Amino acid sequence: MEWLMYILLGFLVICAIAVSFSKNLLNSLLIFMSYSLVMSMVWIFLESPDLAITEAAVGAGVTSVLFFVTLKKIHAIDEKREGKKDEQIKR
Repeated sequence: MEWLMYILLGFLVICAIAVSFSKNLLNSLLIFMSYSLVMSMVWIFLESPDLAITEAAVGAGVTSVLFFVTLKKIHAIDEKREGKKDEQIKR
């Protein structure tokens, strides 16, 4: 069981580094969500279920929804613009 904890801690480090080097805001948000979910699993292995539930609800749930809404409001996520970028890349 200890090896699983080391794998999760390694994944946390990889997520933290990846979110800082990511250029796309949506990708950064998805990496942040996965970081929060893995952190909640770490809290479960540390036998702290109250912190695990809080991390999953607040970290991966509420905060991510607020980030999605903010990115949508500032037009960082726009389906039409994303489609145009894909078309320009194909040409």
